[in-house]
Amino acid sequence: MQPDYEDAVSFLGSWGPFQRRVVWQLCLAALPSGCNLLSSLYLLATPPHVCRIPDNSLGPEWTQVAVPLQLVSGRLERSSCSRFQLSLIQNLSASGLSSHAPLSSLPQEGCKDGWTFSTEHYQSTVVTEFALVCDEQWKAPLSTLAYFLGGLCGCFISGQLSDRFGRKPVLLACVALMSVFSSILAAAPSWELFTALFFAMGLGQIGCYVVVFVLGSEILTGPTRVLFSNLCLPLAYVSGMLLLPGTAYLVRSWRLLALILALPGLACVPLWWLLPESPRWLVSRGRLRQAQVVLSAAALENGVEAPELIFKSTTVANQAMDRPDSMNFVDLLRTRNVCHMSLILWMVWFSLNVSYFGMSFNVSSLSGNPFVNYFLLAAMEVPAYAASWLASRRLPRQLSFVAFSLLGALALLLVQVTLHAHGVLTLSLALLGKFGILAGLSVLYTYSGELYPTVIRNTALSSCATFSRLGSAVSPYILQLGVWYELLPWILVGSLSVFGVVLSVFLPETFTQPLPDTIQQMATMRKWPCSSCAAKHDGKPSEDNPGPEVIWTTHF
Repeated sequence: MQPDYEDAVSFLGSWGPFQRRVVWQLCLAALPSGCNLLSSLYLLATPPHVCRIPDNSLGPEWTQVAVPLQLVSGRLERSSCSRFQLSLIQNLSASGLSSHAPLSSLPQEGCKDGWTFSTEHYQSTVVTEFALVCDEQWKAPLSTLAYFLGGLCGCFISGQLSDRFGRKPVLLACVALMSVFSSILAAAPSWELFTALFFAMGLGQIGCYVVVFVLGSEILTGPTRVLFSNLCLPLAYVSGMLLLPGTAYLVRSWRLLALILALPGLACVPLWWLLPESPRWLVSRGRLRQAQVVLSAAALENGVEAPELIFKSTTVANQAMDRPDSMNFVDLLRTRNVCHMSLILWMVWFSLNVSYFGMSFNVSSLSGNPFVNYFLLAAMEVPAYAASWLASRRLPRQLSFVAFSLLGALALLLVQVTLHAHGVLTLSLALLGKFGILAGLSVLYTYSGELYPTVIRNTALSSCATFSRLGSAVSPYILQLGVWYELLPWILVGSLSVFGVVLSVFLPETFTQPLPDTIQQMATMRKWPCSSCAAKHDGKPSEDNPGPEVIWTTHF
C-alpha cells in the first residue's frame, strides 16, 4: 500500500474491534475454499472391487473361485476387471467337479454383470455409482482435471472482476458458486453432468481464496496485515481442509457429502451486510465518499475520531500514476533476463505443484485408514507454514527453498523402499515429504515476489499461479501411472521436486536486497550455480529504497 494511504488511515490504529471483526469474517469466508480443495479425494474415491457374480448362479465355493487371482505388488489378489467365463464355471459346477480343480487355463471375460465394491470405507462414491472402473477408469481423473481447470479459469476471472466491480461482491459470488453448484452436484444423474458441475465448483474455489487474501491485505494495515497473512488466513484454510476427512468419515455417501460441502458457504451469507468493501480499492476507483464512509464507521467501532477529510484529491492521482496499465504478460518474455527468469520460475512452480497435488492424490495407496491419512497430511500444513515464515524472516530465499524442497523430495523418494514393508514409516515419510514440499512452495511465493519489479509483479505472480494450476490439473493422472509400476507415482513426484531445486540454483538471491521497482533494477540470472549474482544493489534500505517485503500466501 502507498505511504500516503497508510498515513491517511493511521488514525484507526493497527489492532482494534474493527480489525478483529474483519479478520474473523475473512477467516470465515476462507473456510469453504479449504473444505472444497481436495473434495475429489472422497467424491471420486475408488474402493477395492471385483466382478459381480449373479446371485444363485453358482454355489458359495464356486462363487469364490470364479474371479481369477493375479499377482499385484507381490501379493495374490482377485482380479478387478475380469472373471472366468461364467457359462463354463456353471457347467463345471453342475458336473460336480471340485472347485479346487486348476482353473487358470480357462478363458476369461469382462465384468458383464458389473462390480461388487468394498464398503469398508465408503458407502458410495461417484466411481461406484457410475462404474468408473476398468475400461471407464479414465473418467475419474478427468473429472478432477475439470475441477482444476475450473480453478485455472476462476483465477483469471475473479481477479479481473474484482478489479472492476470490487472485492466484496466477487468474494461472495465465488462462495455462492461453490455452495450452489455443490448442492446441485448432490443430485447429478450422470457422470457427464457431475463433471460439468465440478468444473463450476472449481471456478469459485480458487477465486474465493485469492479475493480473501487481497481484501484482507487491503483493509488491514501494519502488523495486523502480517498477522492475517502469515497466521490467521492459513490456519482458517487448513481448518477447512481438516473438516473434510471428518465429514467424509461420518457420512460415507458422496451425494450427502456434496450437500454438506455447501453449508460453509451458507454461513457466509451475513457477510454481505457485515464485511466492508476495500477502502483502498474504492480510492483507486475515485470513490472517495464511499471510502470515507467505510473508514468513518471503522473509526466509530474502534472508539476513535475520524478526520473530516480523510483522503485528498492527490491520493487519487498517486493511485492512478502507480498503476502499471502499460505492462502485461508479454513483458515477461520481452528481454532475455526476464524471459529466462520467467521460464525457470514457471517450470519450478509447475513441478512443485505436480509433486504437492500428486502426493495428496496418491495418499489412497498408503496403508491404513484413508480418512486418518488425509487428516494427518492436512494437519502437517500448519508446521510447514510456520517453518517457511520463520525461514523467510531469517534465512536466504534460495537456501530456504532448496533445503525444504530437497527434504521433501528425499522423503518421497524413500517411500518406495518402505511402501509395503513398514506402514507407519511410509506414512511418516509421506508426512515429511508434504512438510518439505509445502514449506518450499511457501518460500517460493516470497522468492518470486522479490525477484520481479513492482511494475510487473502482479502480472508475474499471476502467470506463476497459472502454471501451478496446470501442475495441479496434471497431478490426478500421476496415480494412474501405478498401473504400469506401483512405485512410479512416488518416484515421479520426488524427481520433479529435485528438478525444481536444480532449476532454482540459476536464480539470483534476493534476501536483504532492495525490492526492485523497475525491470532495469532486476538482478540478472546466474550463468552457473557457483557464480555470484551479477547485479547487486548497494546501500541499506531507506525510505526511498525499501528492503525486501514479504509476500506470503498459501497453495490455492
